[in-house]
Amino acid sequence: MTEDVIGVGVAGFWHVHADDYARETEAHPGTRVAAAWDDAPGRAREGAARWGVERAESLDALLAHPGVDAITVTTATADHTGVIGRAIEAGKHVFTEKLLAPTVAESQRLADAAAAKGVALVVSLPQLTNPVMVAAADLVDRGTLGAVTYARVRMAHDGWLTGSLPDRFADPVAAIGGAFTDLGCHPAYLVQRLLGAYPERVSAVYTRVTGREVEDNAVVVAAYPDGALGVAEASFVTTPGALAMEVRGTEASLLHGFGRGGLHAKGGPFGDEWVPVPLHPPPPTPFELWVDAIRGRADASANVSAAIDLTRFIVAANTAAAANPRAGFDPEGPS
Repeated sequence: MTEDVIGVGVAGFWHVHADDYARETEAHPGTRVAAAWDDAPGRAREGAARWGVERAESLDALLAHPGVDAITVTTATADHTGVIGRAIEAGKHVFTEKLLAPTVAESQRLADAAAAKGVALVVSLPQLTNPVMVAAADLVDRGTLGAVTYARVRMAHDGWLTGSLPDRFADPVAAIGGAFTDLGCHPAYLVQRLLGAYPERVSAVYTRVTGREVEDNAVVVAAYPDGALGVAEASFVTTPGALAMEVRGTEASLLHGFGRGGLHAKGGPFGDEWVPVPLHPPPPTPFELWVDAIRGRADASANVSAAIDLTRFIVAANTAAAANPRAGFDPEGPS
């Protein structure tokens, strides 16, 4: 690594965000794509060719590449623990797609290993730096809404209706879950940001509109000790796609999406009509945070803690959905 440029290796093209992070790497003045690898030779060749870089024959070769100081991890989710662990052991900084790892214990071990090795570990949780979400969280933190009693966040797209989302996302082993484990991470960590990392209990309903092995439609409800409810929704079968948020408090409420852009508030200090909420410049993106952490200019520990808490939430939701997948409904009521 020179003072000016950090060489980044792309570890895996399994996830659809692999090229997005490569674009971020090339766009940032302090980083460049140096090499690429994937455990599927075809994906590796195509990915390396797209970015005009050397294709590493193995993960070990990528980690040993003289131009690679750090890696972005976009392998199958099930492979995160092994890939990230080996990178940390090799002294490489890691920026990874969510989830950090399939379990809380694995996530914590990776975080501890990175801290012990002195390498920067950052997980992509981009909605935490979305100006709308930052403004909403700030209003919650300042108590402007009163006590928050309900928060709902929905993220959805049409990937399995249009074929734009690869079928490998339906592999229950590689992906370790469906729409909620992948896309649902975003509403999950936003609900946690608004209401708290540790709900008292979690319930979940997953359905399969397209008949794949994993869910493509999901609703998760988190109940908190103070009575607040958090609703996190994800879907691969929604047209058009959506990012929507609703936050209700004892004094005021917030809306985002639902046919309108920006953030709108009503009640309490905002008055009796929905009014736009001013937004402020966003904080550094997760990728920018990572680069700053590598340079010793930022502390990424809050990001890692949020990522571990996210894993806990996703595991709880998947466990709840598996425990009661078909509760059933009797239209005639109890006998």
